[in-house]
Formats: sequence, structure tokens, C-alpha cells
Amino acid sequence: MAEIKFEDALKKLEKIVSDLEAGKLSLDESLKKYEEGVRLSAACSRLLEQAQKKVEVLSKKEGEFMLKPFEEEGLKGNAE
Repeated sequence: MAEIKFEDALKKLEKIVSDLEAGKLSLDESLKKYEEGVRLSAACSRLLEQAQKKVEVLSKKEGEFMLKPFEEEGLKGNAE
């Protein structure tokens, strides 16, 4: 699956859920929609994890609050 924007993936996932809940699809169509939903769900999770890694962490240093970037090097080592 090509890289997709989070919002687009979420919209597609919501449509799939709606279609499946309506109960008007054949078994084969339902399975195809379900498989696509699983892929979209995984893409959403991956995109959220990437966003989380980019979030700055608030830390206190010498009585003043300052922002520092989330340390990605340590996370990459844990993910592999």
C-alpha cells in the first residue's frame, strides 16, 4: 500500500466499518473489505507511532521548563 495520509486512511476505515455494519455485502465482499480495513488500521497505527516519535517532550531543567526533541536514536534501537 502506498503511503497514505492518516486522515484519508481513517476516512476509508470508517467507510469500511459502516459498509460492514450495514450487512448488505456478500461474504466475499465483506472479507475483502475486512482485509482492506486491517491494512488501513495498521497504516494508521504506523502513522500515529511516527507522529508520537516527533512529539517534543517537556522536561524541567534548573527550575525552568524547556522543550527538547524526542530522542529517536534510542527508539530505533528498541524497535529493531
